[in-house]
Amino acid sequence: MPASRAASGYQAVDFALLPPQPCPCGATRRAFLDAADYPASIHRVEISADACLHYHRTLTETYYILECAEGAALQLDDELLPLHAGMCVLIRPAVRHRAIGRMTVLNVVLPKFDPADEWFD
Repeated sequence: MPASRAASGYQAVDFALLPPQPCPCGATRRAFLDAADYPASIHRVEISADACLHYHRTLTETYYILECAEGAALQLDDELLPLHAGMCVLIRPAVRHRAIGRMTVLNVVLPKFDPADEWFD
């Protein structure tokens, strides 16, 4: 199967075939950016140990934790939220955030991801 396949009524993506893109968290594989009738984008993110604190002015992110190292956490503004696989965290616009520790997350971004909406203090 190619990385992305569209048919009438559905679109399928194989994340393993999408090229990784660098991001403030590590590396991401982004899906459905080209689906004009779908309001979000879906990202599989491999978070490195040195993720950068950042925020978005308009984007809302939903992190579903697929796997993570022991002691992994999310910094959300001034709070640390301990994580484990199976947790889901909604991150609203203007919340400064970064992952602490290695993890893999499925990130639903609404509206679609826009690289111009990544901000650093």
